[in-house]
Amino acid sequence: MSATMSAVEEIINIENDNSCEEENTCEASNIIPLSEFIADFGEGLLETVQQQNPPVYNGMVNPERDAVMRSLRRKPFPAQSDVVQAISALLIDEGESAAIINAEMGTGKTMMAIALAAVMSNESWQRNLIICPPHLVYKWRREIQETIEGARVWILNGPDTLAKLLMMRENLGLNTAPDAPPEFFIMGRVRMRMGFNWKPAFAIRKAYHHKHIEQGNPDSKTFLKKSEYVACPRCGTGVTSDDVDGNPVLVKPVDYPDNRRYTCSECFEPLWTLMRPSSRQKTRRDMVADAMCQIPTIGPKTAEKLIAVFGEDLLGGMLADNVYEFINLMDEDGELVFSDKQARRMERAMANLEISFGQGGYQPTEFIKRYLPNNYFGLMVVDEGHEYKNDASAQGQAMGVLAAKVNKVVLLTGTLMGGYADDLFYLLWRVLTKRMMEDGYVYNARGSLGTASLAFMRDHGVLKDIYSETEGDSHRTAKGKRITMRTVKAPGFGPKGIARYVLPYTAFLKLKDIGGNVLPDYQEHFIEVPMNDQQQDVYASMSSKLQDELKQALRKGDTSLLGVVLNVMLAWPDCCFREENVKHPRTRDTLFYSGSVFSDDELMPKEEELIRLCCEEKAQGRKVLAYTVYTGKRDTATRLKAKLQRSGLKVAVLRASVDTSKREDWIMDQVDRGIDVLLCNPELVKTGLDLLDFPTIVFMQTGYNVYTLLQASRRSWRIGQKHDVSVYFLGYADTAQIPCLELMSKKIAVCQSTSGDAPDSGLDVLNPDGDSLEVALAKQLLAA
Repeated sequence: MSATMSAVEEIINIENDNSCEEENTCEASNIIPLSEFIADFGEGLLETVQQQNPPVYNGMVNPERDAVMRSLRRKPFPAQSDVVQAISALLIDEGESAAIINAEMGTGKTMMAIALAAVMSNESWQRNLIICPPHLVYKWRREIQETIEGARVWILNGPDTLAKLLMMRENLGLNTAPDAPPEFFIMGRVRMRMGFNWKPAFAIRKAYHHKHIEQGNPDSKTFLKKSEYVACPRCGTGVTSDDVDGNPVLVKPVDYPDNRRYTCSECFEPLWTLMRPSSRQKTRRDMVADAMCQIPTIGPKTAEKLIAVFGEDLLGGMLADNVYEFINLMDEDGELVFSDKQARRMERAMANLEISFGQGGYQPTEFIKRYLPNNYFGLMVVDEGHEYKNDASAQGQAMGVLAAKVNKVVLLTGTLMGGYADDLFYLLWRVLTKRMMEDGYVYNARGSLGTASLAFMRDHGVLKDIYSETEGDSHRTAKGKRITMRTVKAPGFGPKGIARYVLPYTAFLKLKDIGGNVLPDYQEHFIEVPMNDQQQDVYASMSSKLQDELKQALRKGDTSLLGVVLNVMLAWPDCCFREENVKHPRTRDTLFYSGSVFSDDELMPKEEELIRLCCEEKAQGRKVLAYTVYTGKRDTATRLKAKLQRSGLKVAVLRASVDTSKREDWIMDQVDRGIDVLLCNPELVKTGLDLLDFPTIVFMQTGYNVYTLLQASRRSWRIGQKHDVSVYFLGYADTAQIPCLELMSKKIAVCQSTSGDAPDSGLDVLNPDGDSLEVALAKQLLAA
């Protein structure tokens, strides 16, 4: 795209130079409209770009790698095979250290990563490290075992992670046979960054000294005072403070530092100790019984009976290593212990259940960094790679540490960026460090990347410099004016950044590219819902009052009201069934108060629209997944459930209290019970879950997170879906919800520009700016 843009701009500039005369007038006959130019010469431009920038993979299949993929138990689709061929060519043939699979949700990124690992195993990279969300750990294991014959899978996600890492270090000297099946080490991203808890541990030295106290008269008193000092428990050396004086550290008052792990300056004895999660150590029998009680259909009595018959060692080994043997457990007569219905529920639950019996909490990332050699893992696959984009997040930094230790890195994502250029900066820095440093994005003198991030935004993103001019204090002879400037970021990512950092390392795949009628139709719809008269009057009064308060605060330089006003303006139209008391966050003064506009028996306009949609879908035999972001203090989910049930619909509400590893099984249980509508916050299901039973999705609100929006909207449009998928966005007219959706539309357009596509979405009608030049040009080129 970058080369195409430069070619077009050059031609346009030449035309302008040649056609504009001294009087700055141009003849219409010498000007070719851009749309006509693209229509006439688009094909030639694309050919020129391909000649100047030849692709790493041009469709010529590598026979050896293709044979490896055809030997898998589950064979990838042709489009998936092309992605694997392209990524393997980039990593192996071109020698690049990192690659990105930017594939739409539901295209089978897990399958492509497994096939890539099989191909690289054939090239002598047997060990693969998988980093994924915690609720997908066992799903990865299941898919690996179903795809690669004889693959060895290690789960590094439980309390026994340290024991397994120690075993790996003991086996460092053992060489892996060239024809050995690949090994996979799967780690949840939460476990990846979790360390152990500790507390200071020291001996106490007692000392006595005289303390003389004057009491304002000739008489005085002398006390014998006892003090307790911190000392090394091994050699008895006293611990001194870090200040210049080096005074002994007292035990009471507690001034011994508890935010660092200290060692003795003389004998190097650690002055801290590990805090165990529980003071009571369970027996092996108790741990196995507790583990079985986590499995559906098994309670304490059943667990005790199974242990009495089979023993805790046999059952513990099955649960920790091969859960399918446990599901197919047979008694002494050769009869299955569990019925078919029990087995189905257990298999579904245990696919996402973590069962382990070890102890220890040493941070796995730190262990791999310190005690395993560089390139011990040939390939690291980072699932949901966009989750590691933040600067100061612990999991982002931990991922960067692991990326520096492995040979090759592959990021899997469906939403590479969220609309802003700095969404990519830290992610690229962690996986393409060399390229970023070559371009001058390095640490500053204070050891921070903040300056480099801002420079990246200026080079490839959009920054707005906002100047404010105010009347200043009077000088002796004239009045002065004060000009202040602040910089804010805006959605956007330039073609140069795409050509430099995205296209050379990224393989794109859309669901429509898979072909073969694998997926049904997908449609997005925006519905603008008008408020009723009373609701509109209260909103107008609230909006006017809060905006006046906000303007007055901003004139004083007080920005504390920004978040309060924005949240209330977005939430009130959906939550006006309850009273609203808006208070200043600092002074606690009431800024606006409104009683409830709708009673428990009345329907709000959006609720009427949702009920209408749900009833129509039920009549067609379709289930509805409805998203609402207000599930905490405001709790719109409970009210929506009551309203939907009153209309004759069976409803379930997924709460955050349902453990992440059990959500898929929980949802399947609700489907088995015959629900018509599932209500939840989109954050709870945005990754990993295949909700094929809900072909209709309704967003009551969206929020500002483009990752969540794009991920949640594709939960049911995935491989295996047989019904057409419809997604609805509801927004109250003439409220702050419409600007919110407009911003989401802009951010989605930028996000799609880094995803190898520029499709229309249901929110495009809300983008008042229309397409930018590069997006409009891309659409015309793709259509050429």
